[in-house]
Amino acid sequence: MTTYGKFILHYGQNGVFLHIVMELKKTVQGIIKIMMPVILGGAILYWMYRGFDIRSIGHFMRHDMDWTWMLLSFPFGIGAQLFRGLRWRQTLEPVGERPRTMTCINSVFLSYAASLVIPRIGEFTRCGVLKRYDGVSFAKALGTVVTERAIDSLVVAAVAGMTLLLQFRIFDIFFDRTGTSLETIMRGFSPAGYAVTAICAVAAALLLHVLLKKLAIYNKVKMTLNGILQGIMSLRKVRNIPFFIASTIGIWACYFLHYYLTFFCFDFTAGLGMACALVTFVVGSIAVLVPTPNGAGPWHFAVKTMLILYGVSESDALYFVLIVHTVQTFLVIFLGIWAWAALAFTKRTNVLIQ
Repeated sequence: MTTYGKFILHYGQNGVFLHIVMELKKTVQGIIKIMMPVILGGAILYWMYRGFDIRSIGHFMRHDMDWTWMLLSFPFGIGAQLFRGLRWRQTLEPVGERPRTMTCINSVFLSYAASLVIPRIGEFTRCGVLKRYDGVSFAKALGTVVTERAIDSLVVAAVAGMTLLLQFRIFDIFFDRTGTSLETIMRGFSPAGYAVTAICAVAAALLLHVLLKKLAIYNKVKMTLNGILQGIMSLRKVRNIPFFIASTIGIWACYFLHYYLTFFCFDFTAGLGMACALVTFVVGSIAVLVPTPNGAGPWHFAVKTMLILYGVSESDALYFVLIVHTVQTFLVIFLGIWAWAALAFTKRTNVLIQ
């Protein structure tokens, strides 16, 4: 074999080897991204229930809870996702996209189920569904999702602020028992610290901008970001603002009622009142920001801790959070399966649907 032939063979072998190594690296990184949230949630749950008799859960569910209220809560869990699908379709219209209503709703159902496997993947899942079935621009759809999340964050912040003012004593005790002090948070940054942080953020943004310009995919990235920006700005051109506001209120009212009605399933929470339900709902809504499947672990810990502050025994609080979260998660799974089956019989179209 000639020297040139040996070089080609050697290069080809090395190229294949490097390709295998890179693919293996991507696979390992993907597995880690999936497993880390599961491990985190599992570790928190193990720590919480390490001394708890899990076998007693079955007996408790059969004899010590009222399933009528749990069943009555289901329509509100479904309603929250229905309102989200309707609102999402409304935000897509100003950017020139008109997907079918049921495609939007089924994509939302499927997105929540997908997030049980990989946290936060749901946002991309529902955008992909609209692109696949109704030819909607993925970038524009993602932009409207960003808009939705921003609106929802403002709603949660407003409700949390109101609840904090009304139940400040309970929150103060919660922060104290969990090793967090409101005073410490407020004193965490000096004016100089805020200035330095802002300067670093601007410098990082400028550096990222320069790096993107030097990349070969800059134009593609720029087009994607423009699509996202269009989606974000779509809120200004929403035609029916009252319906948008009503659907937003509907989403969060349904979320709350889906949770609040479960209080009446148990004797130890039935008399706690709406104030306790609102406080635990807000704390739970913030806890699910931790990337674990459906907030498993952080949600249990936060809600359990708050229930104890309202006089519920630790064992009863553990029953509550485990049963409520598990049942509501099964509802999410059921809706995801329903959406998957419905989409399997849905015809794809690139025609704008009125």
